[in-house]
Amino acid sequence: MSELKTKKSKASVEKFINSLKDDVLITDCNKIIAIMKSVTKAEPKIWGPAIVGFGDLHYKYASGREGDWFRVGFAPRKGQISLYVMGAVGNTELLSKLGKHKAGKGCLYIRRLSDVDEKVLKKIIKYSNDNVEKLLCGC
Repeated sequence: MSELKTKKSKASVEKFINSLKDDVLITDCNKIIAIMKSVTKAEPKIWGPAIVGFGDLHYKYASGREGDWFRVGFAPRKGQISLYVMGAVGNTELLSKLGKHKAGKGCLYIRRLSDVDEKVLKKIIKYSNDNVEKLLCGC
């Protein structure tokens, strides 16, 4: 089995966020950090070169494949913020109230935090944090 390339590192979250070239993006990322930290009660960690993850999750699939990942996280990308909320992307009730976004298999994509309802985003993050094991490993 292949090993995951994206792993938790000791890189500074603060330095990573402050290295971004867009002041609005920096502000948005700091607000997302505050929300995710309050929901997960975990400190942010850098995963790979550019993902901020919260909490630890060890998963094992029925196939025997296993690994370590974060419970929720985000990555500032060019033109959007990718929100890793794997446990919530199927919750159409919450997503319908979020505001302007796109949804992928395990991510939400937003351009700016001002495009979405922060209270709903917090509920989505909580829902994902509480349900990510069920999605990843069926436990």
